[in-house]
Amino acid sequence: MKTIIKNGTIVTSSDTYKADVIIEEGAITGIVKNATASSEDKVIDVNEQYVFPGGIDVHAHLANSGTVDDFESGTKAAAIGGLTSIINFTMPNEDQSILDNLREWKSKAKPSYIDYGFHSIINQCNDSVLDQIPSLANEEGVTSIKLFMAYRGENMVSDLEMYRLMKKAGENGMIVNVHAENGDVVDELRMEAIAQGNTDPIYHAYTRPATQEAEATNRAIRIGEVANTPVYIVHVSCSDSLEQIIEAKKRGITVYGETCPHYLVLDETYLEQTDFEGAKYVCSPPLRKKEDQDSLWKGIATGNISTIGSDHSSLLFDDGKKGKEDFTLIPNGLPSIEDIFHITYHFGVHEGRISLQKFVDVVSTGPAKIFGMYPNKGTIAVGADADIVIFDPKQSRVISQKTQYQSTDYNIYEGMEVKGAIIRVLSRGEEIVRDNTFLGEPGRGKFIYRRKFSESSMNYSESD
Repeated sequence: MKTIIKNGTIVTSSDTYKADVIIEEGAITGIVKNATASSEDKVIDVNEQYVFPGGIDVHAHLANSGTVDDFESGTKAAAIGGLTSIINFTMPNEDQSILDNLREWKSKAKPSYIDYGFHSIINQCNDSVLDQIPSLANEEGVTSIKLFMAYRGENMVSDLEMYRLMKKAGENGMIVNVHAENGDVVDELRMEAIAQGNTDPIYHAYTRPATQEAEATNRAIRIGEVANTPVYIVHVSCSDSLEQIIEAKKRGITVYGETCPHYLVLDETYLEQTDFEGAKYVCSPPLRKKEDQDSLWKGIATGNISTIGSDHSSLLFDDGKKGKEDFTLIPNGLPSIEDIFHITYHFGVHEGRISLQKFVDVVSTGPAKIFGMYPNKGTIAVGADADIVIFDPKQSRVISQKTQYQSTDYNIYEGMEVKGAIIRVLSRGEEIVRDNTFLGEPGRGKFIYRRKFSESSMNYSESD
């Protein structure tokens, strides 16, 4: 039996056209005009609605200690929001090897509704760690690691450790994610603020200035340049940091920038909300000034920002109250996995900041290419997995905690009316969402064994 999506407007990162999509055994087997269906085939007539490749979120923090979304609830929310694949971060455990830690996280992910992969966070550098990195890429299908330049005493690595880890990763065909903030300076600024009695949530932003994000971004890129390793700067929040990426690209350096939906539509004034509501908006890097939003959108439109990731970290409001007298005790993290698709479409495409093709590029094709999933994921093409979103650009919806699938007790986009609605979501050909109703079963998601980084993958056309 085939599934045929008829009368759709197919949108890829390079083209928009009308055609029917034929699906068999979880893959796209044909893209034709006026497909003929047998009595046994399932036909989905979408009446010229958009047919997008499924969204791919390469920046998720499901099942972390203190968060309320595990792989079951988090991937359900992701699917409702138009995502068909995620890459989640492991959280290191000093009592485990990197490989044992990865295997534990693979076990945690078994209830997933959608396909998933991992980035391995590494927070130390010794011979044992360096010796295990080749196995991540060559045996486990994990072709990316993440390094932190902030959070001293937790995940932060030194410049020397960063160089050694980057070099080993690059030698094994991997790409390195970097959280770029100058951790030493940030920690000092935070201590100074508390000593001066400045305890409100807004000081989270004041003590993590854009200058220190930009400094660390430049340093990470320069170290990656010496190590001859591709670098992926996560959650770029400001124009200063983006400028470092642009300058590096001009020099021919392999570097990619990611931003997040909250940096595109929210600003630091949200941290000033009364009744401690500002605590809901604490993330790192922090929300920036409104003018930074324009720079980030321009960065997306020009290709200097390659992806949009949710950085989903779901917390309860009561957890934030731990920092009522000391902003440094407010847990970091914002819930966004369910809304990334709608927010990017509305404020990007509907409001005229980016094209339909660029939307597909940053939410699907770009992530798939950079992280070794393309062309199986990230496109509508023969041979690709049938990960598909049917999207009605004429409908509207209001974002609300009351109707969300995320497990948090608030929504950072509460009350925003967004244009466009996800009508159906197919994951490997199986319809798992229809009209905001979830149809999938837990545990149907599969681990994505990713290919090694290759710049050639960035040059595939949609017809390859």
